[in-house]
Amino acid sequence: MTKLKVGSKAPDFSGVNQEGEKVGLSDFSGKKLVLYFYPKDNTPGCTAESCNLNENYDVWLEKGFEVLGVSPDSVKSHQKFRDKYGLKFDLIADTDKNIAQAYGVWAEKSMFGKKYMGILRTTFVVDENGIIREIFDKVKTKDHTDQIFKKMNL
Repeated sequence: MTKLKVGSKAPDFSGVNQEGEKVGLSDFSGKKLVLYFYPKDNTPGCTAESCNLNENYDVWLEKGFEVLGVSPDSVKSHQKFRDKYGLKFDLIADTDKNIAQAYGVWAEKSMFGKKYMGILRTTFVVDENGIIREIFDKVKTKDHTDQIFKKMNL
């Protein structure tokens, strides 16, 4: 597993969104992107994070950013999650974990002494040239937009 760093080229990817349509990094060429990886639809932290980004979606657009979420959940799960919370951006169903592995966020985790494989909640801010400009691996789920704005002086 390669550890990505600020300044690295963002790994190219292609996946399927909540509508079953192909979406890839190349679709955001020339645009800035907030690419966030989250463990599971409809869990408290993931819902808070997604809703925080969504509540500020118009501000993201004004600042020239698109937002894209990625988790191992299914297309159907993403569709329900997006509809339930009125999310305005796409969610990629990374069921084979290829995107998460390319970004180094599919890893061993531990809860109550039990080890398992899962998504490390991480956000990558990618510039219009596909270069990673910032990485957030300690995400403040309820205040993620502010966290990104402050760190990047936006």
